[in-house]
Amino acid sequence: VQLQASGGGLVQAGGSLRLSCAASGSIFSINVMGWHRQAPAKERELVAGITSDGSTYYADSVKGRFTISRDNAKNTAYLQMNSLEPEDTAVYYCSTNAKTRAGTGDYWGQGTLVTVSS
Repeated sequence: VQLQASGGGLVQAGGSLRLSCAASGSIFSINVMGWHRQAPAKERELVAGITSDGSTYYADSVKGRFTISRDNAKNTAYLQMNSLEPEDTAVYYCSTNAKTRAGTGDYWGQGTLVTVSS
């Protein structure tokens, strides 16, 4: 399974960005798709996730500002980020738990950098 993340960039505080994560490969089904982030000198943290039935969950720090969604037909997840703050600056990684011919496993994308200027 390959995950291709895109949509990062530089934005001013209060602005918006939309991240995309497309999964490809010999995928039978995708269970969960999620976004994590890692800021400089900090540990990677969960930002948001969405299950196969559309249930979502968010880190407290992004609730009300970020929205995760997915297009099951395209095996793609999106993260709409509004009211961005400098504290949101990080490398954002998408992840998925997917079933393939080899079994069920966790996969990670390469990360996309989000920089929020004050």
